Amino acid sequence: MILAHGIGGVRDLPVPTWLFFWGAAIALVASFVLLGALWRQPLLDRHSGGRPLPDGLQRILHARALRYVLQTVSAALLVLVFLTALLGKTNPNENLAPTFIYVVFWLGLVPVQVALGDVWRVLNPWRAFADATVWVLERVRGAPAEPLGVLPERVGRWPAAVLLFCFAALELCYVDPASPRVLALAIALYSYVTFFGMAAFGRATWLDRGEAFTAYFGLLARVAPFAERDGAIVIRWPFTGLAGAPRVPGTGAVVAVMLGSVGFDGFSRTTMWQNLIADVESPFVLDRPGLADLTVEGVNLLGLIGCVLFVGLAYLGATAAARSTVNAQQSLVRQFVFSLVPIALVYAVAHYFSLLLIQGQFVLPLASDPFGKGWDLLGSLGDYQPNLAPISPNGIWYVQVGALVAGHVAGLAIAHDRAVALFRSRDAALRSQYAMLALMVLYTVGGLWLLSQG
Repeated sequence: MILAHGIGGVRDLPVPTWLFFWGAAIALVASFVLLGALWRQPLLDRHSGGRPLPDGLQRILHARALRYVLQTVSAALLVLVFLTALLGKTNPNENLAPTFIYVVFWLGLVPVQVALGDVWRVLNPWRAFADATVWVLERVRGAPAEPLGVLPERVGRWPAAVLLFCFAALELCYVDPASPRVLALAIALYSYVTFFGMAAFGRATWLDRGEAFTAYFGLLARVAPFAERDGAIVIRWPFTGLAGAPRVPGTGAVVAVMLGSVGFDGFSRTTMWQNLIADVESPFVLDRPGLADLTVEGVNLLGLIGCVLFVGLAYLGATAAARSTVNAQQSLVRQFVFSLVPIALVYAVAHYFSLLLIQGQFVLPLASDPFGKGWDLLGSLGDYQPNLAPISPNGIWYVQVGALVAGHVAGLAIAHDRAVALFRSRDAALRSQYAMLALMVLYTVGGLWLLSQG
């Protein structure tokens, strides 16, 4: 089935599932103790500057020709995917668009960002079209193109959070998210909003604050060992990009959508949620199927909102408890937001890496015949036969557990580093992290439970 998650069930584990929960919680507590004993000075910010790459490599990576080629390819891919969604076969299994959008783009770019840094800023096809449009307008008018207005500072990244939520709602709440025609409409609407935002508030401003994928992939790129500093590409310690606190309001909302949407994806596949869906649609499914679909979408939307709110409120509660514990004069809400980014990353890895491994293989035959017209553009590559079981269900479970525990330990370390930077007293720094430890344990055990139920 197209875009099935392919996670598989947990079967015949050598130890009971509940032991994994306890083991993960104990690992977090032990990590907390070690951090308190050994990590006494802030380290991340000290090493975040990194070391510039060699000059020759800098010139290659900053070459205009390379940038133009990448932007042209990216823009062409956007046009191709839109046209396949609009004009190609309506069967998602025979159309390139669903697999490209949900697997190659949405999932495949995650490891690229984490490994290489924020390459999305160059690959962004909407930016490519905007750059080309501005280049033409400036030469026609003979003057720089100016935005129509100013986006207030207090708005921050809330537009990006809202648009990211809309994408998650399409994927997780709509009854037929893989429909090519629906995806064509979604691409058109998102492109209109993005182009309007860049025209109204400027390319840099809207891309940083209003473009959902720039916000999402940009946060993940903070994990990477590569970054750009003062016009130079530097190599740095991984995770040092998560030092400090976000300066732009709404960043926490973006992270809450990142975490909450993946959490709802897991929860929506539990027996509990599936039974609820069956109960709410059963009165209409035979006589009024359209109303049944609308009811299911409404319930799913409420569930998605609930999961995002749960993630956000749990974090607000933890930071409020931390503030009370140390009698801090100011709110700590922004101070620990970046500690949730590794958790959002490993949630995505745990939930979707098997989908990327399995469904990602179908991109070759689909790219060879993107419109489902019987073409054979790639020759022998188009005849590739995907391996539908590249890893066993138990192997998947071990990867999921390892990823979740490692991500939450990284989150604890980032929060601890921020605490020792904020509070002069080592005792106050440790006390501020009791609530964060409880939050990490909650997220870890909750995430493992969702995966075990999927």
